[in-house]
Amino acid sequence: MSEFYILGIDQSTQGTKGVLVDASGRIVGREDLPHDQIISEEGYVSHDAGQIWANSLQVLKNVIEKTGVPKEKIKAMGITNQRETTVAWDKNSGAPLAKAIVWQCARATDICSQVEEKYHCAVEVYQKTGIKISPFFPASKMAWLLQNEPAVKKASEEGSLAMGTMDAYLIYRFTKGASFYTDYSNASRTQLLNLQTLRWDEDLCRMFGVPMAALPALMDSDGEYGCTDLEGYLPAPIPIRGVLGDSHGALFGHNCRQSGGIKVTYGTGSSVMMNIGGEFRQSQHGLATSLAWKVGGKVSYVLEGNINYTGAVITWLKNDLGLIGSAGETEGLSREANPEDGTYIIPAFSGLGAPWWNNEAKAMIYGMSRTTGKKEIVKAACESIAYQIRDVVDAMRSDTGLAIPELCVDGGPTRNGYLMQFQSDIADAAIRIPDAEELSVLGAVYTAGMAAGLYDEKVYNAISYQMYQPQMKQEAREKKVQGWKEAIGKLLK
Repeated sequence: MSEFYILGIDQSTQGTKGVLVDASGRIVGREDLPHDQIISEEGYVSHDAGQIWANSLQVLKNVIEKTGVPKEKIKAMGITNQRETTVAWDKNSGAPLAKAIVWQCARATDICSQVEEKYHCAVEVYQKTGIKISPFFPASKMAWLLQNEPAVKKASEEGSLAMGTMDAYLIYRFTKGASFYTDYSNASRTQLLNLQTLRWDEDLCRMFGVPMAALPALMDSDGEYGCTDLEGYLPAPIPIRGVLGDSHGALFGHNCRQSGGIKVTYGTGSSVMMNIGGEFRQSQHGLATSLAWKVGGKVSYVLEGNINYTGAVITWLKNDLGLIGSAGETEGLSREANPEDGTYIIPAFSGLGAPWWNNEAKAMIYGMSRTTGKKEIVKAACESIAYQIRDVVDAMRSDTGLAIPELCVDGGPTRNGYLMQFQSDIADAAIRIPDAEELSVLGAVYTAGMAAGLYDEKVYNAISYQMYQPQMKQEAREKKVQGWKEAIGKLLK
């Protein structure tokens, strides 16, 4: 096998990582940079897109320098990204026109209500997009920017406005404005794409007040996105040939490319995603339908459940409650906690996501006793991640009739052995953990490599897996799940 390398960039909620992947499909270098988490007095969550662009360029330069790989051996690039985070920028300069609105941010709640009341379109939106009207998705975030940011409104009037998810913004910057594209996986999360026509929907854009001229062109996930030389850093431009939203990238990276494949990405929030093949299907149990990707000219759909707070619950324990000094402490404390303690934490800090979709829900600690202490609170926080994911997996079981005996998982929290065993026990499914954490960016890199004719199916041999099997008795599982459902019921009332 001749020597070559593919660059990958993973632009996520907390930071940006750059990786180099070799001809065997293994990561040979990784570099990370964090970016500011901007939270206003109103609770608005924002990112500085200009800072993210600078970091994206820098991590790629850093990983090349660190590994010492010859620049001329780098043959292609893939991009994966936090999906619903929404950017508005100027087409002429590429400069952001306002702070990016992060996927977690619910500032557009009132806009969603206004659109529903004015157009009575809840059913239509769900039928066309596979997702229910929510401030979680970019359509209402774009509307908010147009209504509240003067620079955005002015650019729209002058015809210089560009709006999109982070992939579109980075592609634009990496290609110096030559390419204004988004891939189908990211587009399917905007609430503006018609999943059956595979086009931006004029009626939806009109309802949300989003000018279609400001939206990027649609491109296959393994399409030709233009070339980049990293602002003159590389001796010659390389093609960008793989673009996938982070959860979709993880699905591809796990090789869940056939119907029935399911994966869980543990991050700040979590995405549970199941490949349902080439036919559009609406959920009847509170899940979203999205596009997995369009690869090789063929579309695959997914059922997906998004959870707002999973890994972020651990951050809350550390930064806000001061109960832990690092995420690594949670496993030991959870094991030391009283296993009979009945405390449940429902981390609805920004409402409840799938399958409940209640924007007004508030976080709650339920079921404490006099002996509940620090360890029990930490245990309950870890377990809240697994319970939320089980809720989504059960909805998928109901929608498809499939047993779902195994979950492919990825993300930093998979290092927590207590959490992984509890996830296996409470979901009644085997847990399959890869030896590489960076499945999202590997998915984008593998897509790019296959599109460029550099990889074939054998690239998946680069990944090996650790397994967890259910050990909890059915009676114990049912008792714990019943307690969780009781807590959810109290919250929703």
